[in-house]
Amino acid sequence: RMSQHSLAFAAADAGGSPSVRVDERTELTAPEGRELFFYSVFWSVACLAASPFAAWISGEKIAVFSDFLRILLSPSKLLTDYFELGGIGAAFLNAGLCGLACNLVMALTRARPSATLLAGYFLVIAHCFYGLNLLNMWPPFLGVAVYCFVMKRKYRDSVALSMFATSLGPFISDFLFRYTLGDAFDPARPQVTVGGVALALGFGLLAGFLIPALLPGTTAMHRGYSLYKAGLAIGLFGVLAYAFFYTSLGVPTPDALIRENAVYERNGRSYLAFVDCFFAVMFLCSFLYGFLRNGRSVRGYRKLWNVDGWHDDFPLKFGVPLTFINVGFYGFFVLAYMNVAVIFTEGAGFTGPTCGIIIAAITFSASGQTVKNVWPIMAGYFLLVGLVDVICLSVGLPVRYSISTQGYLNGLAFATGLCPFAGRYGVLVGIIAGAISAALCTSTAAMHGGFVLYNGGFAAGLSAMLLLPILDFYSVRPHGKED
Repeated sequence: RMSQHSLAFAAADAGGSPSVRVDERTELTAPEGRELFFYSVFWSVACLAASPFAAWISGEKIAVFSDFLRILLSPSKLLTDYFELGGIGAAFLNAGLCGLACNLVMALTRARPSATLLAGYFLVIAHCFYGLNLLNMWPPFLGVAVYCFVMKRKYRDSVALSMFATSLGPFISDFLFRYTLGDAFDPARPQVTVGGVALALGFGLLAGFLIPALLPGTTAMHRGYSLYKAGLAIGLFGVLAYAFFYTSLGVPTPDALIRENAVYERNGRSYLAFVDCFFAVMFLCSFLYGFLRNGRSVRGYRKLWNVDGWHDDFPLKFGVPLTFINVGFYGFFVLAYMNVAVIFTEGAGFTGPTCGIIIAAITFSASGQTVKNVWPIMAGYFLLVGLVDVICLSVGLPVRYSISTQGYLNGLAFATGLCPFAGRYGVLVGIIAGAISAALCTSTAAMHGGFVLYNGGFAAGLSAMLLLPILDFYSVRPHGKED
């Protein structure tokens, strides 16, 4: 049975009025909310189900749980590859368990399902492949919960913020296992000190109080043109934390842990076939569910396709079926891009971070991202990399990066959040926004020492802050809704 959303769009596709009514609701119905919630549960269960298959295919089936324990008990600085550190089976197990933990928090707090809550969930399981785990995710949750208790606010309304804050997980792991030990730290023999536990919990509390305070101001800075809006707030907090706890106090910044993983090396440090199959199934299921729920059609999707991506909420405006159709279709587009980048250029393969950022790239596919407004951002990355290559070759400098360099792959996943520039200002401005983000993404990690997993969202926020004043100064005006 077609929803009211689908019926309205069907009239437009049949040649009706171009100004089709779009619902401007503020809350999903209970059945729609349950669909979004169980969709997140579906991803958690899928990651768990994939774990034994991944371990069996890679030859790591015996050691999954000990490898998972290694992930939990290791410092996890940005781009710590969990495929290398723990194995692909343990990495999927980590993602599934963290996802179920988020599902449990949603259920116990009765958090209202929404596009934003789904985005927070996606970011959690995305980061579970390269820095976030079932241990270091909890202090940020605790910090935000205490903040809500002290400020007399409902925690159910801040669950998504807790999920975004887990991108500070590498700070937590470093405080727990390395920071207080100094030269006595041995990655092969993890130790926890009382001071380390106190520091990790205190840091989680500090984040819980400061990030909500930073978020309104940083969102105003980029005016909603970076969909990963918490990225700027969390990135700036990470810069402050790194400056104090490491640079000011003279504590050495650790390198990412590297493990001699014979199985991973034997597979060329890439699990392209398995990851491709996993995401193909997930995106196909998303698309088919939306297709069937939409009356076995894609009617209405043209209207969603043409949104500008600025302050959009697809479940509220277009209904859940069309939202799932977009998640599936856009997800296949991201997967295709990653395959082209990895297969046809030298750089990273389908590593843990590459797997994670495919999920990160679809984070806001329920609230702004479509193929139409994202491709100019991707083109901007190609433009920047091509320009750098030409300059380097012209002056005799070594070419340091390709489009598949891990830093560029990760940066692009979050730069897709700049899609409102393409949607509201046009393709050219979208390409420029992507190029600016590409120039910044490989440098911003140094600002926070690699302790913020939301580095790409931080770079995207800074890009929006740079570009908006230039557009304003030269009177380049967006079309559509007023700021």
